[in-house]
Amino acid sequence: MTDTLTRQTTTAPAAPPRRRRRTTRTAWVLRLIALAYILALVALPVASVVQHTFADGLGPVLDVLRSPDFLAALRLTLEVAGIAVLLNTIFGVGMALLLTRYRFPGRRLMSAVIDLPVSISPVVVGVALILVYGTYGWFGPALERAGFQIIFAVPGMVLATVLVSLPLVLREVVPTLEEAGLEQEQAAQSLGANAWQRFRRITLPTIRWALAYGVALSLARSLGEFGAVRVVSGSVAGTSQTLTLYVNDSYQEFGPDAQRQAFAAAFVLMAIAVSLIVVIAALRPDQEKS
Repeated sequence: MTDTLTRQTTTAPAAPPRRRRRTTRTAWVLRLIALAYILALVALPVASVVQHTFADGLGPVLDVLRSPDFLAALRLTLEVAGIAVLLNTIFGVGMALLLTRYRFPGRRLMSAVIDLPVSISPVVVGVALILVYGTYGWFGPALERAGFQIIFAVPGMVLATVLVSLPLVLREVVPTLEEAGLEQEQAAQSLGANAWQRFRRITLPTIRWALAYGVALSLARSLGEFGAVRVVSGSVAGTSQTLTLYVNDSYQEFGPDAQRQAFAAAFVLMAIAVSLIVVIAALRPDQEKS
């Protein structure tokens, strides 16, 4: 009996290594599946865009990047995205403070409504804007009589971009404010700090990385928006055509020049997106540490 117990004792520790080896094999299989999935959905399309962009060399690409229509589309894209990100940053921080620092009836409903624009199709967002601000919409005739054109103009494109990226800053700032709590702000208030001083010296340093991450996400979403902007813009070259619309309109035309324009503009958008991904990846660890 003693020998039996001894054999059981000596052989028992051998099981965990087998489980570890089995776990390691499973992990490698899952990694290979994930790698193949990423290659098929991301790497290969990106490589295809790069290959088609520079198929005829660098010179034709530079010609496209110097063309008036491309430069106008780039300027309009940066203008619309910049305004949208600024508005969403102000709204996101203010609404995050409201939702985390105050309790009021309808608070949960308001939080849910804010997520609505990203839960529906961007095309539906564009159609909804036309129904409200278009020529036959609720406020469109009054605005046009006052000299303001929203739909098929830059204001409508800004509105569409703001709506599709509305909660991105908010949803990054809210968890950070909830985790930080109210103790520091209450202590500062007891020492005589006003609301602006508390925001500048306590709240803003607390949310700085979450805010930067949300701004980067909002900017990426704004630069790449197509559906809602397509509905409300009219896509007139040099006037109301963003880079995404420029890519779409050029790709639908016939001829090698149009295809070259589409791929060059797509490469620029892709390069901007990759740069933002690098920024987001650099900010994420700092946000998690805070």
